[in-house]
Amino acid sequence: MPAWRGKLSPEDINATAAYLRSVSLAKAGPQMSVGEAGNAAPSKIYQPGDDLLFSLPTGRRRDEHGLYVNFDHRFAFDPPFTGPARGGDLFGLDGFSLSSFGFGYGVTKNLSVDVYRSPTFIARPIQLMGAYNFLDERDGQPLNAAVRLSVEGRNDFSRQFTENIEGIVSRSITSRAQIYLVPTLSLNDRMLVQPNSILSQGIPSVPGVTSFALGFGGAFDIRPTVALVVEINPTLLGGSELGIHRPAYSFGIQKKILRHAFTLGFTNSPGSTVSQRSGTLAAYQNRPGADTPNGIIIGFDLTRQLH
Repeated sequence: MPAWRGKLSPEDINATAAYLRSVSLAKAGPQMSVGEAGNAAPSKIYQPGDDLLFSLPTGRRRDEHGLYVNFDHRFAFDPPFTGPARGGDLFGLDGFSLSSFGFGYGVTKNLSVDVYRSPTFIARPIQLMGAYNFLDERDGQPLNAAVRLSVEGRNDFSRQFTENIEGIVSRSITSRAQIYLVPTLSLNDRMLVQPNSILSQGIPSVPGVTSFALGFGGAFDIRPTVALVVEINPTLLGGSELGIHRPAYSFGIQKKILRHAFTLGFTNSPGSTVSQRSGTLAAYQNRPGADTPNGIIIGFDLTRQLH
């Protein structure tokens, strides 16, 4: 910083301003761009608002020691655009919801764990998961990449277990858009079924098969805190055994507020665990045509970082 000489010249003022900008950038750290400090172009890294697009994961890195809660609702029994008086019952929102919830925790900067449960009328699976982020654009890498290992057990983790291995690769197009690729291998995957009662014996046993799904998706900000999300998750292996006739797909709109996000969307899949998200209404309702656009259902996701 220039020495004080009693009266500052224009050169001294400019030098002082440059010095203060350099100090500000040094304190900002690697995750703040030059543009965020007010000096040059803005960051080109997209910041996802949620752990999910709608059903597919974004793979966003958790904060170390951060605690997260996720709620997911699928109104799987009331198509919003099929049948009479759809407006009168809020396009299916008055109907019965499959409401799932879970918690996630950032163990370190790159390692996180999750526990998640879906309700009785989609066989009440509990899912345990560990995830590791080994590439992140905020660290100067060309893309984001993570791997997640999980196991699901139906009837509150007591039987019919499914093991999942998934990769999540994403890349920012600009600071306002990001695209995603999610390959998922599921061992002992199970067809989506509706239990015939709330009792444990009402959850039918179905055989396990090996399946592979390859999900694609994108998030596109139309406002600084509002994004359009779209995804498709075709099952390339094991689909016929699982009663999947058409790919699972979803689209919606997402509102992001600080550590909170709300996504309202439409989908042809009632499931939200790793293996169940690739299943469609055709299997779940035992109707081959239920997963066409006429049969899509409404749903929403809610996430919050508590700490």
